[in-house]
Amino acid sequence: MHHILELLDRTASEHPRAVGFCDETASFTWEQTSRAVHGVGTALDALPGSVLHRPVGVYMERGTAALHAMLGVLAAGGFYTVLDTAQPPERVRAILDQLEPAALITDVAHAEVARALAGDTPVLDYQAAAATEANEARVAALRQAVIDTDLAYVLFTSGSTGLPKGVAITHRNVLAYSEWVVSTFGFSPDTVLGNQTPFYFSMSVTDLYGALRSGACLQVLPKRLFSFPVQLLEYLCARQVNTLYWVPSALGIVANWKALDYTAAPPLHTILFAGEVMPTAKLNYWRSHYPKARFANLYGPTETTDICAYYELDRDFRDDESLPIGRACENCGLLVLCGDRPAAPGEAGELCVRGSFVAAGYYRQPDKTAQRFVPNPVQTACPETLYRTGDLVQYNDRGELVYCGRLDNQIKHMGYRIEPGEIETAAFGQEKLDDCACVYDAARDKLVLFFQAKKDVTGELRARLAGRLPAYMQPAEYRRLRQMPHNANGKVDRKALAAML
Repeated sequence: MHHILELLDRTASEHPRAVGFCDETASFTWEQTSRAVHGVGTALDALPGSVLHRPVGVYMERGTAALHAMLGVLAAGGFYTVLDTAQPPERVRAILDQLEPAALITDVAHAEVARALAGDTPVLDYQAAAATEANEARVAALRQAVIDTDLAYVLFTSGSTGLPKGVAITHRNVLAYSEWVVSTFGFSPDTVLGNQTPFYFSMSVTDLYGALRSGACLQVLPKRLFSFPVQLLEYLCARQVNTLYWVPSALGIVANWKALDYTAAPPLHTILFAGEVMPTAKLNYWRSHYPKARFANLYGPTETTDICAYYELDRDFRDDESLPIGRACENCGLLVLCGDRPAAPGEAGELCVRGSFVAAGYYRQPDKTAQRFVPNPVQTACPETLYRTGDLVQYNDRGELVYCGRLDNQIKHMGYRIEPGEIETAAFGQEKLDDCACVYDAARDKLVLFFQAKKDVTGELRARLAGRLPAYMQPAEYRRLRQMPHNANGKVDRKALAAML
């Protein structure tokens, strides 16, 4: 297998009338999805200039149509980039300037803005494209021109310089990763995935390609429901969602409101999470309501397709204990390095990743690629590329990897090096604390703990941390917020918090 759409062919052949993609207003069988994807591919191929081996921007609302458009780009032999329609036009233009797409696909609601952003780039209307009669012979020929090391998509993440970085993912990356996630968590045609993350965020790769490989049903959940936890749970019940893969902040919304206490529980049997540290107190709330469900903490940067390590919950944790990130995914190699040497037993080092999950690099940014995608310093007999994650990890006494923070996120305070995550973990065990994040105010050399709670628990937090952390790690200030800011991916927005200092 060398092309992602071979997964769609197989699923559409084996389960043609099974529902594949759903959103709030539309539902498509795998047979219908295949037809729409090939129609989009045919329409793209008919544009002036070939799309083969070239990028195409997808500027559409998150939903089933966007999924068809993304896969349609692959049918035309190209690779896609999903653009966030809610982002400022300046950032979208910065992405398009790097991408230089062969075309943009858009929907009616965003057509005017898409044309303004596109300039001389052709803009394709999705509805017309999906209705195009497929030229199956041409689509087959385009597929044969693509090999597994060709790009499937470029996903842009924030860069330290303010210039977005495009992570280039190949067909091989997706095929290898999706094989692991489907086999590990038992995705099947009986699986109903509740998609929470945007399609420009790497976690959506698990939902989309896990469904494509296994024949699972992918339900695209309305974003607005995450402001109304009871309605969200009711929606999951109505759509018979049984598998979640969400960021911890989204799971925390339900836990904060204790929404599972007030409504019928959705039929969940698998609950996965990634993207940020999971507050154990919130996880314990979910586990108390789903004692027989599988829970797993997944870890991985965008540069490893989505995930490279995971820990399936096999024991109980106190509310103030951290979860390990576990062990390597099958067919994924992990090294813990201190510089260019392996870390000693019990020593923290940088997590480095090798294998088929590792991206091709950063699109049109060779200097940045060379900084992170480097020759393996341990295996020198035969050239091999490692991705340096910038994350500090170490093994615990159970042989599990434990996340220790970022190499570039350490704070030097009162002569000590401090990881803000350690302070946050200690705080999260405080009853009635909904969320928190520790930020360093460098100008005043102070640690500031922002927290969200229904009442002011500053006194309780001070007492708790005084009993759990050394004096040099005690926050100097506590700031209660009505609502913690979150970025578009659902993570706590630390830049927004830093702007409040």
